[in-house]
Amino acid sequence: MGEARSYVNMDKVVIVMPAYNEAENMGPMITELFEEVFPKITGVEMNLLIVDDFSPDKTGDIVKKYQGKYSNLYLLQKEREGLGWAYVKGFRYAVEKLHADAVMEMDADFQHPPKFVIPMVEAYLNGADYVIGSRYIKGGSVPKNWETFRKLVSYFGNLFIRIVLVKPKLHDLTTGFRLTKVKGVLDQIDLEHLMELGRFSHKVDLFYQSIKHAKKVVEIPLAFASRTKEKSKFNTKETISTFRVAIILGIKDKVRFIKFGIVGFTGFLVNYLGLEVLKRFGLSTYFSTLLATEAAIISNFIFNNVWTFKDKTITKVGDIIPQFLKFNLSSLFAVVVQPLIVTGAARIFSDSPVVRLFALVFALIVVVIPYNYVVYNLFIWKTWKLPWKKK
Repeated sequence: MGEARSYVNMDKVVIVMPAYNEAENMGPMITELFEEVFPKITGVEMNLLIVDDFSPDKTGDIVKKYQGKYSNLYLLQKEREGLGWAYVKGFRYAVEKLHADAVMEMDADFQHPPKFVIPMVEAYLNGADYVIGSRYIKGGSVPKNWETFRKLVSYFGNLFIRIVLVKPKLHDLTTGFRLTKVKGVLDQIDLEHLMELGRFSHKVDLFYQSIKHAKKVVEIPLAFASRTKEKSKFNTKETISTFRVAIILGIKDKVRFIKFGIVGFTGFLVNYLGLEVLKRFGLSTYFSTLLATEAAIISNFIFNNVWTFKDKTITKVGDIIPQFLKFNLSSLFAVVVQPLIVTGAARIFSDSPVVRLFALVFALIVVVIPYNYVVYNLFIWKTWKLPWKKK
């Protein structure tokens, strides 16, 4: 296995290429990358890491022969565990042993034509944190010789995942040809706990995690090719597994908002019932709404802290008080807006329980809930990051 070479002041890109029984493809792939593709790339040091699961056809032995010719060619051999684990261990080796600044996922069977490595790296050099080789943007394509059924499954399956994950601006969520910056993106992902690491479908989870951390995402056209040797690895089990992972991620992505909505409804009940009780004690509509809103804010803080944002729960007494004060300050918008809307509606229509109810619902749905959800995620429990603060 070769040793890493260092190039002063130059980023290092490592292509991680799993290869199981790819003896026929391996020689031509290595030759094309090192002789035709890498020489056309300037500004980075290009490296190729082959991850071989001790293939019976001696793929690893072929790589070893080429290592004597190409100093930036590396081989990692391990027991067979599945595609996901090949990438996970390849990424780990690329980062920890080769000190990669960016890693690329690429097939060894020429379905990802080597020439497309060039625009992928160019996008990275132009500031992209995550680069996607897309079959479904202008200039991209799938093989013409694919059966109609496979084309339909590929296109509509990808569309389904875009909808489930609510990523309408991105066009190819199932591609296996991607470049990821290490700092701030890959190093933020718990690779060993991605879903379905034994299957292709782990790539959907990896995509999902990468998008969460990347500041700049770029899609590059990819003309996906047919395998040059042997048969395709496409099968129904992989497709079903991919859909299942996407659905799970889609649900998980919405769970926090669903919880937030439930807590918000509880706060609404506290708010409305408090308003009506205080009105019966003779307080004005404005002050009744003001005090009831504060009671709802206290209720929301408690339930959001122990349930909605339980992974970020504030437990220390010394932290709870400042965070509660910050929570109140961030909710000042609701304290000001809700009484004004409810009082205004009472003056325009009538100061009745029905009018106050509808005015309160309008204030919450149209103004307060969207505002609070953003503020809570950004400043209280800090589950989101402002784009310019991402590292």
